[in-house]
Amino acid sequence: MTPRQDTDGRGRPIRYPDVASPRVMTTRAWYLVILNFLIPGAPQVLAGSRRLGRFGLFFTLLLWGLAAVTAVIYLIWPQVIFSIVTLEWTLTAVQGFLTFFAALWLILTLDTLRLVRMVRIRPPMRAIVSFFTVALLLGTAGSAAYGAYLVNVQRGLVSSIFNVQAAAEPPVNGRYNILLLGGDAGPDRDGLRPDSLSVVSIEADTGKVTMVGVPRDLENTPLATTSPLSGSDYAPDGSYDCGSDCQISFLYSRVMAFSQDLYPDAAAKGSNAGVEATKDAVEGALGISLQYYVLIDMQGFADLIDALGGVDINVAERLPIGGDEQLNEVEGWIEAGQQHMDGATALWYARSRHTTSDYDRMQRQRVLQAAILTQFSPVNVLSKFQGIAEAGAQVVKTDIPQSTLAYFIDLAMKSKGQKIDTVELVPPDVDPQAPDFTAIHQKIADALVLSTAK
Repeated sequence: MTPRQDTDGRGRPIRYPDVASPRVMTTRAWYLVILNFLIPGAPQVLAGSRRLGRFGLFFTLLLWGLAAVTAVIYLIWPQVIFSIVTLEWTLTAVQGFLTFFAALWLILTLDTLRLVRMVRIRPPMRAIVSFFTVALLLGTAGSAAYGAYLVNVQRGLVSSIFNVQAAAEPPVNGRYNILLLGGDAGPDRDGLRPDSLSVVSIEADTGKVTMVGVPRDLENTPLATTSPLSGSDYAPDGSYDCGSDCQISFLYSRVMAFSQDLYPDAAAKGSNAGVEATKDAVEGALGISLQYYVLIDMQGFADLIDALGGVDINVAERLPIGGDEQLNEVEGWIEAGQQHMDGATALWYARSRHTTSDYDRMQRQRVLQAAILTQFSPVNVLSKFQGIAEAGAQVVKTDIPQSTLAYFIDLAMKSKGQKIDTVELVPPDVDPQAPDFTAIHQKIADALVLSTAK
């Protein structure tokens, strides 16, 4: 033995191994590689630079502690965790944190390979130890790096869709009412026109959801009392009445084309004049206040459903894909019964006009919207997050502030498992060409009584 081994090496084969024994060095290599995976920094404390090892151990223990605290907070106060994943500055911090750990684990793994002394272990085991180390590296540094990438995707999604400057709106009569517009800007249309209008009404305390379908051919709608359209050529008597073709769905494109100056502050709120005008009309038609809107580009809707892995729908009756009113050039059929639909099929399910009425189509759109709300779990969304984010950034526009996202995610979690109520303003209850808005207001008021008050 050397003097150093006599004084320092006795009983410490990991730091001072018998380098002449391939068996001892191979066993030692496996200890170091597995320790590096389970407790990053431990191999350096035992066999290398103690300073680097203590640095790695400190951050390893810090990560474990943060993970434990995060789990406890999620169980007690999940909105805190939701805030972390929905605010740009917290996402930036998380991305930096994960990038740091990816780099740290890479450095520690490379240093562990140095400590292994690959040339001293049994030759048949060298490739196996190397492969196993790289595989474990992908599980640690690779996972952290991929997590940082996904956080960056999330940050881009949040910043591109949600308004960072808008102030949060309070609930009205215990509810958040959100206008949901399905925008159809197809190649055969001049600009965008809302092809689908709904209101998603959410109880602020329970998350209970009621969906109201608004006919796109509803005429002569009264406007919100504060609407800039009141008294204008659009509504000289306070109702949207411009002669022929005054369907509520036409208001968006007309205001965008001719009267954007009536809503000078729309862009600053994350909206536009067409959306604000439509909100005024829907508020007047239903007798409720709308806090926010969500506009979904139906041309890109198929990509979003594909990113989510499809959607399951119970089809009430056979529907044509493509074709005209005489069913010429039909490309295919959506058969009745339970169907798993990809994005293109789901879009045709919502759009198909022939063999059924426009009001049947409204009902199908609400069925599809409800299916998306109820079928996709957080696990499903997380597993397909990158594709969903890429599709969502192209498909969705809204004025919902970033600061409220955590709250609405919490409401969405409460909504899971609850039945979604629907209200359709269709004949014979409602005549879109000559609607009784007093009766409509009462119908909506009855439908939106808080569940806690029933």
